[in-house]
Amino acid sequence: MTSRPAPLIPAGLRAFLVRIPLLVRVVRFLRRGPLARDRNLLVTLAALSLVLGGLAARVSVEWFSPALLIPVILVGGLQLRLRSLAKLLCAVALALAYVGFAAGTEHIGPGLLAAFGFAAVLAALMARTRGKLGVQGLRGDVMLLELRDRLKKQSELPPLPKDWGSKVVLKQAGGSSFGGDFLVSARDGDTLQIALVDVSGKGVDAGTRALMLSGAFGGLLGSVSDFLPACNAYLHRQREAEGFVTAVHVRFDLVTGAYEITSAGHPPVVKFEAGTGTWRVSSAKGVVLGIVPDLHCEPDRGVLRRGDALMLYTDGLIEQPGRDIDAGLDRLLGEAERLLPSGFAAGARTLVTSMSSGHNDDCALVLVWRP
Repeated sequence: MTSRPAPLIPAGLRAFLVRIPLLVRVVRFLRRGPLARDRNLLVTLAALSLVLGGLAARVSVEWFSPALLIPVILVGGLQLRLRSLAKLLCAVALALAYVGFAAGTEHIGPGLLAAFGFAAVLAALMARTRGKLGVQGLRGDVMLLELRDRLKKQSELPPLPKDWGSKVVLKQAGGSSFGGDFLVSARDGDTLQIALVDVSGKGVDAGTRALMLSGAFGGLLGSVSDFLPACNAYLHRQREAEGFVTAVHVRFDLVTGAYEITSAGHPPVVKFEAGTGTWRVSSAKGVVLGIVPDLHCEPDRGVLRRGDALMLYTDGLIEQPGRDIDAGLDRLLGEAERLLPSGFAAGARTLVTSMSSGHNDDCALVLVWRP
């Protein structure tokens, strides 16, 4: 049997308060309607603005500076609807006018008015954005952070057997948390599947579409036998084309080391062969996703032996303005021969940093090897 929480107002005091008609009407007004929280906060902030204005005008401008109204405006921008914010700004303007009338206009200088104008514009932009999202306060930012964390979590490879190694490096344009390159992976027993996807564009502009596609492609991976054709069919059904999407898909047998590579307009996978100490370019080919209704891919198959490695990457590592893509691929292989043999795990990030210096683009690299 659960006990009820103790009432905030004692029964005797509550019985006395309900006998006051004006107080009852005020409480009913504050509780009425679905927007009661917004209205209550508006009333509170507007009353606070008027009180601060009165204290500044009648008590002390030094102790109750009109600048204290700026935080009130910003709180309104974070919490109020745009229409309620407009009413709050009217209350703030009334408080400022009263201070200027009662205490002298010298206390309301051009600099302070400019600060109020900037705060009002900023608050209006925040309220407008929140109104479109339908959230309160900083909940919109929290949602973006949660989406970013989910995308990062999804870009992590599943645990591999002790005789396998892997490394994933994602670098978004401009230091953003979102970008057009993402990774989805799935392991089912001794089968590992990896798909590296590149959405056209870079940074935040491509990040929103990448977030949507990562969920769709992640659901398809491991659920269908032909992954890239299924992704192509999904994109082809979309009514609005928003740029191209390239992808590469690799299926590993973690027991034998056998692999199969299929590509859809993506830069070629390269394989490090420990026997010769060189990198070999994969022959897998295919059309960019979403262009044709039926996607046909030419796969490349092989076996990953002890000391071998496969490297998947996006075009941000090899494409640079004014430089041929083949020259970028040759430079990537040269840097890989120089940096990676000393240790795949340590050299992967150094390789990305070296190849991405001098230009601003999303970059991704995935290394899978057998020690």
